Amino acid sequence: MTAPRKGITRQEAMRRILQGMTDDNVGYAVLKTLLEEQFQATLHHQSAQLTALADQVIAAVEPLDARRRQRVCLVTALLGQQGDMAQLFALLQEDARNKAEADWAALEQMVLECKRLNTRNSDLLTEQYSIMQRVLHGEEDTYAPG
Repeated sequence: MTAPRKGITRQEAMRRILQGMTDDNVGYAVLKTLLEEQFQATLHHQSAQLTALADQVIAAVEPLDARRRQRVCLVTALLGQQGDMAQLFALLQEDARNKAEADWAALEQMVLECKRLNTRNSDLLTEQYSIMQRVLHGEEDTYAPG
C-alpha cells in the first residue's frame, strides 16, 4: 500500500473517506426529500416551485459529486488504480470495518433510491410535456384519412 499524495497520511485519507460517507448519507437524505417535493410540484403543475427545486437539487448534488470524486482519488492514492471500497474496508479493524461496510451499503441503497426518484420525476415531466404538446398542436394523424 502506498501513502496518499500531497502529504496526507493514510489515517487522514481514511478519516476523510469515512467522514465523506457520513456526509453523503445526510446529503442523499436531503436530495431524496427534494426529489419527493419535485414530484409533488410536478403533479400539481407548480412551475415556480419546480424552478426553485431544480436549483436546490443542483445545489444538493454538487457536494455529493465533489465528495465522490475525492473518495475516488483517496482510494486510488491508498490502493492504486484497481482499488475499491471493499479493499479499503479490509484495512480496518473488525468493528470499524463492519460499521463502514454497513454505512456503505446504506449509502449505495440511498443512491439507488435517489436515481429511481429522479427517473420517476423525469418520466412524469416528459409525459406532461408530451401531453401538453398534443393539446397545443394536435396529433399529426388526427385528421389523416382513414
